[in-house]
This record gives sequence, C-alpha cells and structure tokens, in this order.
Amino acid sequence: MTGLLDFVADLPLVDHHCHGVRTGDVARDGFERMLTEADTVSPLGTSLFDSLIGLSVRERCAPILDLPKHAPADDYLARRGELGAAEVNRRFLRGTGSTDYLLDGGFLPESLTTTKDFAELADARAHDIVRLEQVAEDVIRETSAASFAEDFAAELDRRTRNAVGVKSIAAYRVGLELSGERPAPAEVEAAAGRWLARIEAGEPVRLADEVLHRHLIWSGIDRRLPVQFHVGYGDSDVDLHRCDPLRLTALLRATRDAGVPVLLLHNYPFHRNAAYLAQVFEHVFVDVGLITHNAGFRAPAILAETLELAPFGKLLFSTDAFGLAELYHLGTALFRQGLSDFLRAALAADALSEVDAIRLARLAGHENAARIYRLERT
Repeated sequence: MTGLLDFVADLPLVDHHCHGVRTGDVARDGFERMLTEADTVSPLGTSLFDSLIGLSVRERCAPILDLPKHAPADDYLARRGELGAAEVNRRFLRGTGSTDYLLDGGFLPESLTTTKDFAELADARAHDIVRLEQVAEDVIRETSAASFAEDFAAELDRRTRNAVGVKSIAAYRVGLELSGERPAPAEVEAAAGRWLARIEAGEPVRLADEVLHRHLIWSGIDRRLPVQFHVGYGDSDVDLHRCDPLRLTALLRATRDAGVPVLLLHNYPFHRNAAYLAQVFEHVFVDVGLITHNAGFRAPAILAETLELAPFGKLLFSTDAFGLAELYHLGTALFRQGLSDFLRAALAADALSEVDAIRLARLAGHENAARIYRLERT
C-alpha cells in the first residue's frame, strides 16, 4: 500500500453508522468473536486472527498499543489487558480523526456504552440513530392490535426527539423485497394482530412482518428523518440472498418524491448494485461500512468498485464498529487508505485535479453526512 495523501490523512470524518464499545476487559475468545460477524470461533477451524481482519489488527492496531507491527496475537492481547479497556478505548477512538459518530443503540445496548458515555470517551460529538424495530418490539408488549399504530407513533416521536435518523433491519427479518405501497391502517392493525397472536402462542417478541416493516419505514419518512437500511453482509441470522439492495427498487421508486434520504449500509457483496441505485435514485446514498474492517488490506478494492458508479456526493463513511474500539480504528484507517489510493490513481491518470481530489474527499469524508443528517444544526 502507498502512503496516504496528506489531505486524506488529515480529513475529518463523520462515522454515520456505528455502535457503542465494551467498557470491560475482553478475553481472547470474546475478542475473536467480535472481530467478525461469526457467532463463535469455529471448533473445526483456527483462530480468527488467521483472517484478513485478524492480520490487520496485528498490523495496524498493534502500534497504537506500543507494540511492533505484526506482533503475535498473544502479545497483542496481553498488552491490551495490561493497558485496560478504558485506555485502549481512548487511544483508538481519539485517534480516528472522527468529529461525529452516529450510534445505533438498538443492538445489545446493555453491553455497550451509551451515546453520552461514548461521546466522552471519544472526545467527539455523538448522535442517536433510532432502530425502528426495537421501538415496535417495545410497544407491542403494552398495546393492542387496534392501538399499535397510535402507540408506536407516540413512542417513535419520543425517541426521535433528539435523534438524527432512523434505521430498519428488515433485511434480517423479512429480506428487502418490500412493496412500495404505504400500508393502510386496516392492514397495520391486522398485521399487529397476527404478531400479538404469535407472541401469545409463546413465540419471541421479534418483528418479522413485511407489512409492519413497511409501516415503520414510512413512519420514519413521515418524520423527515433519514432512513438507514442494513443491506448485504451480516451475521448468520441474515439470509444473504434476500439482502440485495436491488430488491428495494419498488420502495425506492415509491419514496423518491418524499425528499427523504435513504442510506444503504454495508452492501457487500452487492456494493456495485448499491452504487447503481445511488446513481439513478436522487435520494439514495451508500457506504461500504462493515466490510471495510473485515476485508483488511483488500478493503480499498471494494471502495474503488463502489466508486465505479456511485457519485462522490452519494458516498458516506461508516465503520459499523461494535464492541471493540479496534474496529473504529481499522474502519477509519482502511477507508482513508482506500480513498487515498483511489484519488492517487485518478491523479496519476490526470482524471482530476488536486483541487477536485480535495473537494471530493471532503464530500465523502464528512460533508455528505453533515448535509444529510443536518449535523450543522445540532
């Protein structure tokens, strides 16, 4: 890899999709499980340090902990334990160059920092993204089918009072083949009734109904809040073949006149499809999020493939880091590497000027996110 262009190395970043960090020390097994989307370290395989993300930890994270590059995994984990979680978190988070973090607190919130605690730890601004399904699952416990829509609306208003956006995880529950039609009130009531019946029969309180997912999404749009979608790569709970963003086309056509931004998160291995959607739909934006730290030194190639079609004004930066502060560092460092490599190649080909390169880097690094989420007003 080449060195970073100076204006990319110093570029302020807005991490528009991430989660909190663990505040306690983590044993090796727990550390490895949080390195990837795997549910556990395979008893039939080897260490997750024997993957591109594990190698990247040893290459790029070890020096932050005062170790040589490529330090052995045991040495790395020993040093991490010696410094303690608080110091490790501070070192990695405060070294990212990120000015703002947009936190989805809807996944395992009891094990992670709150938005306020995260902001103090990172010495940066932190903003809430409200996970729509979490709100619905909390509401359904205390309502009836007839009252669900009204009670959900009231609770969503309360939780989004200081939020900058909402997120849907329909991909995990029903896939992305969502109709473009706004559900009628009678459809919502009937769907809530079916959900309540499943709960009363002993099933978990887990929303997985296409009608209700659409209702939640339209509720976010009605509040003029940017709507994030998990797309593509995720843990083993996702049926990846149902997570191609092209399946969202009907919904994107139906929502384009609302003027509300739709953010497609992660997208791998469908990142080229997502880039196409960002090009042809004026309200669609993309990132490469989660795959950035997982792909290690190959991440720049994925970013370059996304930029084949996605305009720079439609690209955002995110890490989707969860639990381990190392993932913020890796996501940030590898995004900078990919952006720098792409712009350096374009400069060498005389495809743009340095003035253009600086401007486009600023768009992707922070200006697009600040505009979409109206961060300058917060």
